[in-house]
Amino acid sequence: MKLRTKRLDHGIELKILIDHPMETGRRRDEASGLTVPAHYIRSLTVEVNARRVIQADLGTSIARNPYFAFRLGDCRPEDRIKVSWQDNRGGSESQETRVE
Repeated sequence: MKLRTKRLDHGIELKILIDHPMETGRRRDEASGLTVPAHYIRSLTVEVNARRVIQADLGTSIARNPYFAFRLGDCRPEDRIKVSWQDNRGGSESQETRVE
């Protein structure tokens, strides 16, 4: 997962890029003809200084290696931003960054 922050006049812009296959469970493998099992991100959470500011429930309609961008108000330099996700197979990742 890659996180980037950019300061704006009123808050910041947070950009998130997640390396994930995001399979719907409907696609067939060309070589075997078998259905590729579903594998997608179910939830995405953004916290600022341990306070949840975004909770998103996702599904199979999100593209592979999803990119998200959010504008967060009231963020100051040195605030800690934590982004976490969990998928339908129990996989998860969390990463923190500080506002520059």
